[in-house]
Amino acid sequence: MSLDRTPPYLQVVKELKARIVSGDLKDGDRLPSVRDIAQQWGIAQATAMKVLAALRADGLAESQTGVGTVVRSRKNLHRSAADRLKRALTTGKIYPENEYAKITAAELTEAPTWVGDLFGLDEGGRAIRRHRVTYNEDGPISASTSWFAPDLAETVPALLETDRIPGGTPSAIEAATGRRAVASEEASAAIRATSEVAEELGIEVGAPVSVGRNLYFDAEGGIVEVGESVAPEGRWKLHKS
Repeated sequence: MSLDRTPPYLQVVKELKARIVSGDLKDGDRLPSVRDIAQQWGIAQATAMKVLAALRADGLAESQTGVGTVVRSRKNLHRSAADRLKRALTTGKIYPENEYAKITAAELTEAPTWVGDLFGLDEGGRAIRRHRVTYNEDGPISASTSWFAPDLAETVPALLETDRIPGGTPSAIEAATGRRAVASEEASAAIRATSEVAEELGIEVGAPVSVGRNLYFDAEGGIVEVGESVAPEGRWKLHKS
């Protein structure tokens, strides 16, 4: 039997971060007080203070005079592919209340080599591409592209329309084909913004950005969706496990 040797305050931090990622704790919501944290998790008040300090250090909370510590995540939180998938399949929603996306392209087009290789396409083969920019009240916060196998053009024609798909693309594919996305894999790196990315996100060309590439798999290990997302510097990518 393995023991969790993570310091108690970090265990609480992880739990509160998970609630922020899931949207259970929304931007502006009041976090538990030091006393409440100490009582609820059975830790000392000095340890509870470290919990709130860690959330503030991560840019996910701030202190407000006369109020306490509140969630401040909209400028710093970038949800992982795994969290977007889980949210779509469990709630039918991908984005929290203060975020929305605009689909700027939905087409059957030549796939990049790395995408074609994943789908087993010949060089120059076409796949379905859906590109979107995500916004909150402050403006654009990320840009992302999803790729799908070309045969879905007939079975899920909504993928080729720029209208929003209620419940998200994983739910639409499951409804049409029975293939349910049950797992995800994601890799990320830091790069410099291209002119296209800079224009979409309202940042300078060459500014540092975080790029993530993700795969959604069905129960048999087949690839349901391939994606790539880009977010500006300073946005924490958190995963609820």
